[in-house]
Amino acid sequence: MSFEMSRKGFLGMGGSFFAANVFSATAQKDKDGKVIAGFDETDAGKIAQVKWEPFSDKKVRVGIAGHGICKFGCSFGYQNHPNVEIVACTDLDPARCADMQKQLKAPRTFKSCEEMIKEMRGKMDAVYIATDPPSHAPLAILAMENGMHAVSAVPAFWGDIQEEYAQKLVDTAKKTGMIYQMNETTAFRPQCFAMRALYKGGALGEIIYTEGEYWHHGSRPMGSYKGWRNFAAPQWYCTHGNGFYNCVTHGHFTKCACLGVPTHYDAKKSFIGKPGNYGNIYGTEVALLKTSEGGMARMGRGGDTPSAIQETGRCLGTRGQYDEGYKGEATKEELAKIAYNKPPLPPGVPAGGHGGSHGYLTDDFIRAILLGQKPVVDVICAVNMTIAGIYMHRSAQKDGEWLRIPHFAI
Repeated sequence: MSFEMSRKGFLGMGGSFFAANVFSATAQKDKDGKVIAGFDETDAGKIAQVKWEPFSDKKVRVGIAGHGICKFGCSFGYQNHPNVEIVACTDLDPARCADMQKQLKAPRTFKSCEEMIKEMRGKMDAVYIATDPPSHAPLAILAMENGMHAVSAVPAFWGDIQEEYAQKLVDTAKKTGMIYQMNETTAFRPQCFAMRALYKGGALGEIIYTEGEYWHHGSRPMGSYKGWRNFAAPQWYCTHGNGFYNCVTHGHFTKCACLGVPTHYDAKKSFIGKPGNYGNIYGTEVALLKTSEGGMARMGRGGDTPSAIQETGRCLGTRGQYDEGYKGEATKEELAKIAYNKPPLPPGVPAGGHGGSHGYLTDDFIRAILLGQKPVVDVICAVNMTIAGIYMHRSAQKDGEWLRIPHFAI
C-alpha cells in the first residue's frame, strides 16, 4: 500500500500533532535597514503537541563571540534558555560589544574571543563562535584545548586556504573529548527535520538522489569583516545546500563534478575592499556528486543576482520521496510511529530565523553537553559537509573534472 500526502496534510497528520506558533525572533536588518535574508523566515513548521519537559537542573556557562552585521551571537536564544548561564561576551568593535552585552545581560566583556577563552578557562563551559568564517576553526580548536565545548556559525572552516583544519577539528575533538557543533540551519528547517525522521524511520529507504539549493542573491553583497565575502567561491559557503543530504543521512560525498557561471557583479560598483579576493571568477556553481550510500546528489549555490533567495531541498529513496511532502510505500500506520514534527522548545526560547532553526540548534547543543549525546551537526557531519565545497569549487576551476572528496570519521 502506498501513501501520498501534501506538505500541509503530512505535517498536520494525526491527533497527536497540531499547528503551533513558537516564539519568533525579530527580523534582523543590515546597516541600511534592509531585512537580512533568512532572518525573516521564522516559521518553525508544525510542533508536536506535547509539553516541554525539563531534562536537567544544571546550567551550562556560555560565552558568546560575534555581533557583526547579522548579530548572530544574540540571535540563537542562548540568553533565553533555562539551562544556560551567559557569563561573558565579546566583539572586536567596542560599540557592538556594548550592545551585545546589553542584549545578553552578560556580566563580563572581553576585547577578543581569544582573550575571553584564555581568561575564562575553568569559568566557562562552552563558547558560541558567531564570528567571520576564517576564524571559526582556529577559535573552536582554542576553546576545546582550553576545556570548553564549541559551536560555530557556518562553515566549519574557510575554503582551501584552511583545508587542513578539517583534520585538526576532528583530532582536537577526539583528543579533548569536547563537543564541536556547527550551526547549520538546514538541519532544523521543517523539511530537513521531516526528511531526517523519515529516513531514520525507514520510510525513505536508501537515498538514490538528493537536491540541495542555496540561492542567496542580492543587488549587492553584504559587508564583511576584512572583506571575507568578496568574490569568495560560491561553494565555499555550501552547507545550506549540502545539509539536505548530510543532515538527513549523516553520510558523506565521495566525488564531484562541478561547473560555474562567472559572476555578474560589477566589481568597481558592488564590492567593498579589494576586488578579486581568492582569485575566484564564479558567482554561481552547481555540482553533481556521488554519495557514500551509492546515490547521487545535485547541489547548487549562487549569490550574485537579485532573482532568488532560497534554501531548499528534496530527496528520492528506494521506498519514498520527499518534496514539500511525503509520497511512497510507507503506510499511515508506519508514518504514525515517526516523529516528523519538531518537539517544543523550552518556554521563552525563540525558534528564530532560517526556517525556525536557531533555537533548535541551541537546544540541541545544550542537550548534547548535559546529556552526553551527539548533536545533529557534530564535528564529523560538519567537516564532511564543509570540505565537499572545496572540491566542488576546484572541479569548477578544472571545467567540471571529476574529483574525489576526502571524508573524515572518528
